[in-house]
Amino acid sequence: MSATNFNTKNDTYRKLMGNGLTYRIPRFQRDYSWTDDEWEDLWLDIQGTLKEGGEPAHYMGYLVLQSENDKVFDVIDGQQRLTTLSLIALSVLKNLQSLIAENKDADRNRQRLEQIRQTYIGYLDPVTLVARSKLTLNRNNDTYYQTYLIPLGHLPQRGFRASEHLLRKAFEWFDRRVREYSRQHAPQFGGDEGVALASLIETLSDRLFFTVITVTDELNAYKVFETLNARGVRLSATDLLKNYLFSVLHRSGQHEHEMKTLEDRWEAMVGRLGSESFPDFLRVHWNSRRTFVRQTELFKTIRNHVQTREAGFSLVRDMEEDMETYLGLTHPEASSWNQQLKGYANELRMFSVRQPFPLLLAARRVFNAEDFESLLRASVMISFRYNVIGSLPANEQERVYNQVAEKISRRELTTIAQIMTGLNSIYPSDEAFRAAFVNKLIRTTQSRNRRIVRYILCRLEKQFDGRDYDFDSDTFNLEHILPQNPGAGWDAFTEEEIEALVFRLGNMTLMQAGQNRNAGNDDYAAKRPAYAASGFALTRKIAEENADWTPERIAARQNQMARQATSIWRIAQLS
Repeated sequence: MSATNFNTKNDTYRKLMGNGLTYRIPRFQRDYSWTDDEWEDLWLDIQGTLKEGGEPAHYMGYLVLQSENDKVFDVIDGQQRLTTLSLIALSVLKNLQSLIAENKDADRNRQRLEQIRQTYIGYLDPVTLVARSKLTLNRNNDTYYQTYLIPLGHLPQRGFRASEHLLRKAFEWFDRRVREYSRQHAPQFGGDEGVALASLIETLSDRLFFTVITVTDELNAYKVFETLNARGVRLSATDLLKNYLFSVLHRSGQHEHEMKTLEDRWEAMVGRLGSESFPDFLRVHWNSRRTFVRQTELFKTIRNHVQTREAGFSLVRDMEEDMETYLGLTHPEASSWNQQLKGYANELRMFSVRQPFPLLLAARRVFNAEDFESLLRASVMISFRYNVIGSLPANEQERVYNQVAEKISRRELTTIAQIMTGLNSIYPSDEAFRAAFVNKLIRTTQSRNRRIVRYILCRLEKQFDGRDYDFDSDTFNLEHILPQNPGAGWDAFTEEEIEALVFRLGNMTLMQAGQNRNAGNDDYAAKRPAYAASGFALTRKIAEENADWTPERIAARQNQMARQATSIWRIAQLS
């Protein structure tokens, strides 16, 4: 981003609120949500800057603003902090107002009150008590803020939103803390509570500072969010996407009811996604219907396509249509799918593979249940061959899935056979898969990898013996024939061979839990009787076919497993 549309600087709270600058929280930004946990943390941070010998400055984090004129700023990120600081300033004013009412140095405290109000809150008409505020909150919170909080009058408690109650409670919470502070520290200022209050707000405003990032439009704001998220700073790109969509409706002059309806539908989708990332879902949805777009280009692409109210409502309707399928893939246990579909979705989740999602969303919209199940199974087979065993690059695979998804959405591919042909380039052949499997090692020091190996061995056992095992069962364990920490009796292996072979698939098998504990790190001769007595046919086969255990025997066994695996993880139309 060029210097003309992107600016970064560090500013104190005093500089932010000075020079006639005003701040607007976008109408559809999230409501005020801080509670006493955040209030307490902020107050302790402020106290740390006020006490003698305390820190000379406290960092408040990033503040992302959007402005075209450097006078009026939309608050893209940081509204909770700015709102809370304004409530602290109002608490100081409330305490000065009390001193004036008690006729304690009334003239001076009246001057302090007006100066602090002008600097941090804004102009208040003395006749109408209508505020011209430096800060405007969102559509749900601004009326309460302007009507009741800024004038420092009676604060009604009935008939308001939860977020408005939070604003009132925050103000009352800080009002008490400020009052305690002024009384406790008045002796430092000759017993003058008014001076203590003025000192509090002035010191606070000079010692709290932000990194302020100012952009000129939504696209640059979105790029800022991506950059900060990559650096571990959590910002809500979801809110930015939502605000842009509603700004389109607002420009169209739509009725408040229509925008409220759309907001409710948007928030319902965000709520249903739960821990899932909304931008991730949005990209999968988008790529299931249109030309491939990367996450870094997603917001720009949506902004170019969604510029009318019709396009905005269409986007929401289409997302609602795809939500059920997406949640079925990401959280199959909570879906209404049958057990076969849930099983395939769980396998994709275990593989940590999402590249087929756009294809599957498109297929769910167009094909019947039987064909969708066939494509979900095919996605598992491809993912196992390509991603789990082949460890092949996912970028090209993602593009292929998208190309097929786009053709399904345009009704250019109407049969399973046509789709399989389109996926042929990302389906490793039997020969390529066997070669990759023969040399595959999977480090079972990670829980995910242990699950995958158990899954593989259970599938091989079923193919060999016909018995179906739950690979997550705690009745059996994963056994490394050559132990991870071998003791005496493993002289057939060099140190280098132990490192290279212990995590080879050919060196791993399944054992009942008790037998596994008893085998431990014994040599092969000591473990062989336990293998021979195992309830797992493939484990018994190890004892039957191998008088000893050597690097050559591991390689031979993995060759056998590779031949089995080729017939299990297979798509007949592509082999």
